[in-house]
Parts: sequence; C-alpha cells; structure tokens
Amino acid sequence: MNVKTSAKVKNQVKTLGDAASGAIEKYFRKAVAHEAEVLKDKDAEELHQMRVGMRRLRSAVTGFAPVLDLPKAASERKIGKVGRILGTLRDLDVMLESLQNRYYPNLPTDEQEVLDEALLSLLKQRRRALKAVRAVLEHKSYQSLKESIENWVEKPQFRAIEHLPIAEVLPDLLLPQVSEFFLHPAWLLGTEYQDGKVKVADDLNESAVEEKLAAEGTILHDLRKQAKRVRYLMNLFGDFYGPTYEAYVEDVKAVQECLGDIQDCEVLGEFLTDFVDRDLQKELPKLAGLFAEKRYGAWQKWQVLQRKYLKSEIRQDLRSTLIHPVVDDAAKVHSPHQK
Repeated sequence: MNVKTSAKVKNQVKTLGDAASGAIEKYFRKAVAHEAEVLKDKDAEELHQMRVGMRRLRSAVTGFAPVLDLPKAASERKIGKVGRILGTLRDLDVMLESLQNRYYPNLPTDEQEVLDEALLSLLKQRRRALKAVRAVLEHKSYQSLKESIENWVEKPQFRAIEHLPIAEVLPDLLLPQVSEFFLHPAWLLGTEYQDGKVKVADDLNESAVEEKLAAEGTILHDLRKQAKRVRYLMNLFGDFYGPTYEAYVEDVKAVQECLGDIQDCEVLGEFLTDFVDRDLQKELPKLAGLFAEKRYGAWQKWQVLQRKYLKSEIRQDLRSTLIHPVVDDAAKVHSPHQK
C-alpha cells in the first residue's frame, strides 16, 4: 500500500469517540509541550503555541461535548480559564511587537518619545501578566486539570453515541455553530435593503468607516470570536472533507483576521488614549492616522467577505458541503484502537 493510500485509510478511522479522543489528546499534548518554555519566558512563540493549543483543546471539548464524559477537573470552563490567563500575556506581546516594529519607525520624533513612555507602561503590565501566568501554571488546580486529562486520554469515557460513525454525525456537530455564525448581526453592518435584497455599502470613505466602527464596532469583535470558534471546530474535521471545505475554512480564517486587525487597532488606540489622557488625534496625530488607515484597509477586506457570505447560494453551498463528507464509508473502517 502506498503512503497516500495508507494516509487515506488512516483518515477514515473514526467513530465519534475515536475522533473525540484523538483531537483532545492531540491538542492537550500540543499545549503542555510548550509549558516549560513559557515559564522560562525566553521566546514569545512558545507562549503563542501554548495558547493556540489550549484554545484548540477547548474547541475540541466544546465541539465533541455530546459524546464526552469528562471529569469536572477537566471541564471546558477550567480549560478556558487557563487560556484566558495565557491570552492576556499574549495580547500584551502582540501590542508591544506591533507598536515597536510596525508603528514606531514611521512616527516623527515627538510621537516616538510619547510611545517610548507608553511602551515602558506596557512592559510593566507584561511583568504582572507573566507573574499571573506562572502562578496559574504552578497552581494545584492546573496540575489537577492536566492529570485529569492525562488519565482520561489513557482511558477515555464517553456517552452512548461514541460508536456512531463520525462521517454520519459531522453535519450535526458542525451546522449549529455555522448557523450561529451566519445569523450574527455583524453581517448586516454597513448594509441597506434595496428591492428586497441586502446591499453592502460601497461608498463609505475612511471617516465614515471610523464613525461606524466607533458606534457599532463591538459587534464585529463578537463576530470575530464566533469566527474563531467555527474555524477551530472546522479544523478538527478537515480529514473528512475535500478542497471546497478547506476553502471555506480559509474564508472563516480571513474573516477572523481582518476583523482582528480592526480590533487590534481599537485596543491599541484605547490603551494610548488612556495613557496620554487626552484626544489621541491631537496628541499622536500621525499614529492615529496610521491606525485609521489600517482599520480602513481591514474594513475593505471585510466587505469583500461580507458581500460573498450575504449571498444565499454561497451559504447554501457551505451547508451542502457540510452535509456531504467526502469520507462516507467511515463506518466500514476499523477504529485504530481495535486489534
């Protein structure tokens, strides 16, 4: 059997229980593999990778919730708490990197001087956040979380539906989250109804976009979080679909990224406004202009995706893709745990 055929058979393994235990073990191992280096705090990438591992572990626990019988010490809530503590530190790293490398070199000297002070303030915040991360990772509740998942991985416990072929239940796992994504009100931001159809406004200039984001930008941030959940869930099941599915996953990722760029500028702007304690436009006009430019570029990318996913035929095609996994005979393939 050639490698390609072998890989295909391997990907056809799964009952619902097999898929759940495989995903949880994979992301648990990914997260804890970076723990020691996170504690040393020598490389920001280690923190990023551990945070991603915890997020995906949480997504797996959430996505497979109907089949899982997990101990209380390994609950989605407890995984989420660790992820949030890691996230606070990671967000500060992203802010520092962005201000230092993307914006600082493009500012006049007087604005660089203000930013120097702001960066020192961020570094103080980072020291506190690192202390919090170390406290959490060394706490008995985190050790209990790890031990509980480790024990569960060794002897997975499931509910009655564990033996259902994964390909048969994939639509039931995916469609609820995708439907919630489609029904989010942010898709209608900057639109109007014309002749019974939704039309995306294509005549908004930079200042109009700034006004709209100031008034209603929070719902875009909420859609970004939903996009992240959908993307991580869909990533769990790439083996069971084809290129069309992967293209949709990439679109969801693009939604997450362009809305993330908008949000990152908002967070930086809010931090600096609080820091200078006055109008950012007056105190740091060049930097405020760069933020606005970045937001406008991200908004234009968002509108491309918004137009695409407001089309009923696109949404229906995605639903149809989810309903028809490429691997439709998974029930005939033996579980990797069977001899």
